[in-house]
Amino acid sequence: MVLLINACARAESRTFALARTAAKLLSDTYTELDLYKEDIRPVDGDTLTKRDLFISRRDYTDSMFRYAKQFRDAEGIIVAAPYWDMSFPAVLKCYVEAICVNGLTFRYTEKGVPEGLCKAKRLVYVTTAGGYIGEYNYGYDYIRQLSVGLFGIRETVCIKAEGLDIEGADTGCILEAAKAQTETILKS
Repeated sequence: MVLLINACARAESRTFALARTAAKLLSDTYTELDLYKEDIRPVDGDTLTKRDLFISRRDYTDSMFRYAKQFRDAEGIIVAAPYWDMSFPAVLKCYVEAICVNGLTFRYTEKGVPEGLCKAKRLVYVTTAGGYIGEYNYGYDYIRQLSVGLFGIRETVCIKAEGLDIEGADTGCILEAAKAQTETILKS
């Protein structure tokens, strides 16, 4: 199963349209998780206490672990996140807090090194920006580090369309070029 994580607030999101292109290239069917339709909140002290108790018992039956299980079991992962403030929307960070679960998406070896437990071999990060991202794509960099260093997903790729809101930009042409790039990257 390919998991498409939608962190796009707008119904007509250019980021999500590009991410759907990627999803269709990877699988005839995929599961979309729309983070804005989920009850995802920042982790607080009460949640941590409850979560730690379940983890200490190796009991992952509580519904708070559903996102981590879904992420762990996905064979392919696509993250659709617009480029906001040099990163991504806050709802994606809350989701990341929900999926970083010791014993489900990763574990620590006897030497204290994280070992990934996720099935996915590749994570595709899709983003669009009104201006130019340049070298400061902290959102992708963060997700890439988690994927490789914690979840065990060895391959990550960033697909982006930039300059969409610059005066005089041909938005349609930019998005079509990004779709073509997506096909080239994902079919190789």
